[in-house]
Amino acid sequence: MNRRKLLGMLGMSPVALAGSRALALPAKKVKPVAGPPKIDVLNPRGTPPPITLIPMAKRLDTINGKTIYLVSDGFPGADIFLDQIAIWFKKNNPSVTTVYRLKAGGFADDDPKLMAEIKEKANGVIMAIGH
Repeated sequence: MNRRKLLGMLGMSPVALAGSRALALPAKKVKPVAGPPKIDVLNPRGTPPPITLIPMAKRLDTINGKTIYLVSDGFPGADIFLDQIAIWFKKNNPSVTTVYRLKAGGFADDDPKLMAEIKEKANGVIMAIGH
């Protein structure tokens, strides 16, 4: 155990280790504070904006004969993953048409041209979003 802590618990000053009793001072006693707190603490995050709920897209009854867009945000390996999904559809459900597209910008950036194409031509979307 630390000698200073030990002496402090005994009520002695660590100066007693120096050898001169004349320099040793008794440890100060701190009185506990009673009553309400002295300071107000504010949340550093502030007040978050209200959340706007957006309903989920309507679900398809079946994917037979539908066009599914496979969209990548450019994350490394996403194109390989989506290619495997396209191969699976060709093998297991050949009536489904898959179309691969690379989204412009990063995962959080908008791509209005691609979104317009998807709304016009696609029945569904599988989007590979990297992290």
